Amino acid sequence: MDADEQKAYRRFLKDTIRQEIDFRRTDQSRGVPAPPLQKAASADAERVDLPAPDKGFKMPPMPLSRAIGRRRSRRTYSGSPLTLEELAWLLWATQGIRGKPVHGHAYRTVPSAGCRHALETYLGVLKVQDLMPGIYRYLPLEHQLVFERTDDHLASRLAAAALGQPYPGKAAVTFIWTTIPYRMEWRYDLAAHKVIALDAGHVCQNLYLACEAVDAGTCAIAAYDQERMDRLLGVDGSEEFTVYLASVGKIAK
Repeated sequence: MDADEQKAYRRFLKDTIRQEIDFRRTDQSRGVPAPPLQKAASADAERVDLPAPDKGFKMPPMPLSRAIGRRRSRRTYSGSPLTLEELAWLLWATQGIRGKPVHGHAYRTVPSAGCRHALETYLGVLKVQDLMPGIYRYLPLEHQLVFERTDDHLASRLAAAALGQPYPGKAAVTFIWTTIPYRMEWRYDLAAHKVIALDAGHVCQNLYLACEAVDAGTCAIAAYDQERMDRLLGVDGSEEFTVYLASVGKIAK
């Protein structure tokens, strides 16, 4: 990378882009309706109801200081399955809705620039009780999973799409976050892309901490084959594409 390329990429991390934007010309300022809070699921899609947070997750107590102190990337898993309640807890902790949407905003368990929440959560499920293996997507507004597709070679395809890193293929489940950029661009124009990346970090850190409460571990993965991962999820790679993933499994003792 030469100096000019380096400078251009570093600019992405700075706030100078926001200072150059005429926010009077964003779609929000021009009165264009806001994009949906979550990606729609077809009416006939198979859905899975998840144990609800308002019923009280029966998660073991975990002091925050202990969760932070134990947090580390874990790439080796016991092979035991997650329970559906444990998966529901991890989904709620990373993208769950706190209360009912108000004025077009859905306040979640993680922060997001302008409360735009431009991420979607897909799951590569291999070992979760009461769920057949396959690709699922989380619907935060309903606290449900929507079944996307089955795949007899899911474990090997997850590993291959992660550039040969083996742990997604050995995990109980791999969280795969996509972004729908326009959900953030509607408000922030070209300044959207930095904060989408920041938001993904907030989500994954919550996953790390939430895993500790259920004797599970996770490993964030930023190196992957973009086209393979997008194809595996069935997203178009333009209006929606993968930005981050993390394998999750029970800790090997």
